[in-house]
This record gives sequence, C-alpha cells and structure tokens, in this order.
Amino acid sequence: MPLFPPTSCPRLIVKIGSALLVDESGAVRREWLAGVAADIAARAAKGQQIAVVSSGAIALGARRLGLAKGGRATLEDAQAAAATGQIALSHVWADVLGAEGLTAAQILVTLDDLEDRRRYLNASATLDRLLGLGVVPVINENDSVATEEIRFGDNDRLAARVAQAAGAGGVILLSDVDGLYDRNPAHPGANHIARVERIDGAIEAMADAGSASGMGSGGMVSKISAARIANAAGAHLAIASGRIDRPLSTEARHTLFVAEKGASARKAWLAGGLTAKGRLTIDTGAVRALNAGASLLAAGVTAVAGVFARGDILDIAGPDGRVVARGLSEYPGADAAAIAGLGRDAQEAALGYAPRTAMVHRDHMVLL
Repeated sequence: MPLFPPTSCPRLIVKIGSALLVDESGAVRREWLAGVAADIAARAAKGQQIAVVSSGAIALGARRLGLAKGGRATLEDAQAAAATGQIALSHVWADVLGAEGLTAAQILVTLDDLEDRRRYLNASATLDRLLGLGVVPVINENDSVATEEIRFGDNDRLAARVAQAAGAGGVILLSDVDGLYDRNPAHPGANHIARVERIDGAIEAMADAGSASGMGSGGMVSKISAARIANAAGAHLAIASGRIDRPLSTEARHTLFVAEKGASARKAWLAGGLTAKGRLTIDTGAVRALNAGASLLAAGVTAVAGVFARGDILDIAGPDGRVVARGLSEYPGADAAAIAGLGRDAQEAALGYAPRTAMVHRDHMVLL
C-alpha cells in the first residue's frame, strides 16, 4: 500500500527536492514530474487533499541566468535565480497538474510568515480554503527576498511547518535517499531504519548534514528537524526516495517518523518555531517543575539573554544548555532580567509594580 492512503490521511503535504525536479543541466525532469501529477490526481479522486512544497526555483533560474555554483555562489545570485526560476517552476506545475484536470495555486512564504502568530493564522486560513476548493497549492520559500537571517534554509522544515498550518496528517519528503540509515548510506554496513517512534540523541547522531546532489540546501539533519516539527503537530512524516517513477503510488522502502499525540494548535505552533527572540536559562529545580506541569517562576531563572517584548517566543534551557521548553514571555526582556532568581516579594520591589504569576505560564509553553 502506498504511503498515507486517502482513507487514513485526508490531508497530505508532499515535498519535492531540487535534485528530483531538475536534472544536472538545470532542465526540468518533466516526464517524472508528470508521473507525480498523475499520482496526485489519483489521490485527489479518492478524496485526499494535497499541497506540494516544491524546490527547484534557484536551480532553474541559475540555468537561465548562467550563474555559477547553481546560483548559490552569493546571496544576491540566489535571490536573482529564485526570482527568475520561480516563474518557470510555477508554469511547469500548472501545466502538469492542469493536464490531470487539477488547478494549481502558488504560495510563496518567508520564515516570518509562519513564525509570526497572526501571519501564521492567515496562511493557515488560505491553505484551508484552497484545499477545500480542490486546488493543489504549490508552496516554496520566497528566496527572492529572504536573507540568511530570516529564512527556513531548506524546504524540509518548510514542509513540516506547512503541514502544521494546514492541519495535515502526513508529510512525505521525496528525496534522493530512501530514508534514514544508522550511518552515511555511502559507507559499508549502513543499516536502513524503517520506523522511528521517538527522535532522541541516538537518532540525531545518525544524520548526515550533506546534500548528496549538491543542488539542495538540506540533508538528513534538516529532515530529522522537519520530522520533529511535524510529529509535534500530530503529523506522521516519511522520508522516501523520489528516484523511482510514480513515487506516490509505488510501495518502496522508506523511513516513517511516528507522530506524537496531538498538542493544542498554539502549543504545536510554539514547538515548530525555528526562531526565538530570547533565552532563559533555568536551574535543575525549575526543570523538574516544568516536567511536572508547572509554570516557570522567576525564582528558577538563572540567566536572561536577548531583546524581547512581552508575548515574544523564548527558548528555555536547563543548566546544561539544552533547550527543554519554549514559551511566550510574560515580561519584556529588561523586566525579566531584573527579577531573575528573585522570590515573589522581592520581584515587586525590583519592578515597581505587582509581578505576574509566572515568567512563562504553562498554558503558553510547550516542552521539547
């Protein structure tokens, strides 16, 4: 049975990497892509709603502009290539989906569009409406305006974030590899991992950051990061090979990352965030309290870093530096720093006003 059949997964996100969509000369692999469109149409006919996260704009644009290193020599080259290639990419998708009787829509997003809560909800509403109308949204990062500081950097994590925004139950990352191995699959004796119930340090240690094709920007590290985001939002994620014809209808070896029990929408959004405005370091007692379901009190905070306002997202790290939670700050940065480590009575004297019940309330926090 193919991955994520329509009967068990009403809404699916499919990510296609540059190396699958564009050949080494920079031309679209149109015949292969037509097969993917046929697969999408077959699933749509059975009631499944599908959105595509498509790489390829930079690779296509670089060929048309004659840019070195696939358009990635400089940020300016990447932006110019993306602006040029995105038109070609959208045209190809409209053609192959149109040939199957499907309507394509283009959505270009930046990191801020999915990190800002209000813009995230707007994107979510747009996706929901398009999918409800039977349209196939084709999504890509807006590389023509993104900078190194404000970008996803790879479409694996973008696909996971889109799944979260769309309320999808499954994500398929079509790649040049057929899943996770316990070491680089190019090395002798590498063993394929078919199923991952929990992403821990051992799983992360198996990842290889390299992109085999040289075209893409992600590797196994980005795919595991994507799996963590998708799983936290209640979506299963599969890494599967796109080096076969009709990859969405052919049963083949893959790695399945099993979703966690669904968190609330707000907590799933927090868990999937890739940026934080600040960082709180807490003591071991506070770590235990958070794991027991408590809010974070100022008394347990040992250090405050960053410039942030009330309501901004903060990473919360234990004494060893590992981020254990993420939440919305109840204080601006200066006030948080002023009361770090203080009991409630001392907080009022430091602030000049009555303190809030917590530094980060448990209702606005998610454990990682």
